[in-house]
Amino acid sequence: MAKVTYNEDNIRSLDWKEHIRMRPGMYIGKLGDGSAADDGIYILLKEVLDNSIDEFVMGHGKQIDIKIDDGRVAVRDYGRGIPLGKVVDCVSKINTGGKYDSKAFKKSVGLNGVGTKAVNALSDRFLVKAVRDNKAKIAEFERGELQKDRRVKKMKEPNGTLVEFEPDQSIFKKYRFRSEYVENQLWNYAYLNAGLKLNFNGKTLVSRNGLLDLLERKTSKEQLRYPIIHMKGDDLEIALSHGNHYGEQYHSFVNGQNTTQGGTHLNALREAIVKTVQEHFGKNYDRRDILSSVIAAISIRVEEPVFESQTKTKLGSSDMGPEGPTVRTFIVNFIKEKLDNYLHQNPETVKALEKRIKQSERERKEIAGIKKLANQRAKKANLHNKKLRDCRLHFSDSARKVEEEDRKATTIFITEGDSASGSITKARDVQRQAVFSLRGKPLNCYGLTKKVVYENEEFNLLQHALNIEDGLDELRYNRVVIATDADVDGMHIRLLLLTFFLQFFPELVRNGHLFILDTPLFRVRDKQKTFYCYSEEEKQDAIQQLRGKAEVTRFKGLGEISPNEFKDFIGEGIRLEPVILNEDTDIDDVLAYYMGKNTPSRQNFIIDNLRVEKDDLKEGDEEELALEDNKEELLAEA
Repeated sequence: MAKVTYNEDNIRSLDWKEHIRMRPGMYIGKLGDGSAADDGIYILLKEVLDNSIDEFVMGHGKQIDIKIDDGRVAVRDYGRGIPLGKVVDCVSKINTGGKYDSKAFKKSVGLNGVGTKAVNALSDRFLVKAVRDNKAKIAEFERGELQKDRRVKKMKEPNGTLVEFEPDQSIFKKYRFRSEYVENQLWNYAYLNAGLKLNFNGKTLVSRNGLLDLLERKTSKEQLRYPIIHMKGDDLEIALSHGNHYGEQYHSFVNGQNTTQGGTHLNALREAIVKTVQEHFGKNYDRRDILSSVIAAISIRVEEPVFESQTKTKLGSSDMGPEGPTVRTFIVNFIKEKLDNYLHQNPETVKALEKRIKQSERERKEIAGIKKLANQRAKKANLHNKKLRDCRLHFSDSARKVEEEDRKATTIFITEGDSASGSITKARDVQRQAVFSLRGKPLNCYGLTKKVVYENEEFNLLQHALNIEDGLDELRYNRVVIATDADVDGMHIRLLLLTFFLQFFPELVRNGHLFILDTPLFRVRDKQKTFYCYSEEEKQDAIQQLRGKAEVTRFKGLGEISPNEFKDFIGEGIRLEPVILNEDTDIDDVLAYYMGKNTPSRQNFIIDNLRVEKDDLKEGDEEELALEDNKEELLAEA
């Protein structure tokens, strides 16, 4: 064994930007390319926005302008502006900022003085401009290094701060800001700060009724069992109702931060709803039946909150403040008073609520009869077949608690057929990537009850592989990837799987865990170079680069791609399309349109989009002409 020296030469100190760049995950979580809502580029945007939001909360500035163009981000607020003499320090010195003064920023989001410094260190270009009383100060950086420190000069502009940055492409490889994720992020800021106007790339986002607007945009009135109950008090706002969906749906926030992993405040909310409902009805209804199909949002403001990570996705605080009550006591008492009063004053809501609870109770008891048998079948199947090729993080010791960072790196590919699953299995990273193989096309479960999940062997085994039977708390893989062939059958299987998840486990989609694997359609090569092309345009470009002398292969199925080639497509350069539910997406309408009976709207879509223009047809295309002339008749027969 080689001898390792250990002396003074081995000891070195990193300055702030070196440490951030060496360990970016400590500051912004996972890096990613923008295909997931919690990828680092969105955390960079959040860190800048948080400072602007804090200014609004303190009563300064009612508008924030956000522009994102080709990876470049600009955020301009109209608050007080950074004190001009401290502009450089505030974006380049760790533990420097105004938020340590609890009088100025008593219930702020960012309290550790790191946020914008991390953005600065992880950006190819970073500019900050502060305007105060017709004077402006500008500083420019590259990867945390100060490049230009301009003198204060007179400038007739409204007070406020402008931050521009471009994420470092050597760290955020092939990144792309997805407008859907950015808009969802900005809408959350709007809901939590009623009256704040957010201008994003030509769109204006504003909310007047806070969390009430949030729930109204997330669900249609037709899907709610009773009108949304909106409760608001000092430092706490809650909105809730029950719907027709499966599972529980929550939106939780602390000091304006979207706590996607919940924490003490969300646990208290669930406990308070159960206790209040049980006491109001004087019945010991099962907790699961009360919370089944609930949709709720909670926003709380806490003095100097303690989060469980730098990205602030889970609240760890137990107290409201140094001299205040516990978070649990504060929320339970608030809901017990407000919700109970509301129920006494609204008897129609009480009837609808109890009807929903009793329906959940009936469904749960109906499923209970087959659940035990289904679990036994799943256990036996996992022991005796090869449907699930697990990753070593789980397989090495199924009882071992997987660390959060390890879990975030896990992926499961859902494939169809032995050839496709075989190629992915041989090419995968066995430490973090698992493969689940379907047998044929899954059932179209649109309109069916959750009972079918236990009765259908494929669905039962899939939910056990993911461990989502009782919610997402124990989800075994951070990324669930549908990997099907790029043909009609593959697209159909993809739709059937999307229907399964949206129908029975919508929270998996809403929380950004579901993806579609993007694999190349063509391989273009000669003796020196090989190009993998994902579209017809890319294929033509590759042929031109090889001067027209190229071998072109069309991949009809995943099984045709060799394991050696697959390593490139599911490794560091993996291309994933996230399944995103926008603010106004109605799951029931989407499923009814695509997977229900042939509705008039879908018939019209098919007629309009399968039109073959006669002028474009060549001589001898009689079959296409016949199809065009008789398309409506053929459609009716279909």
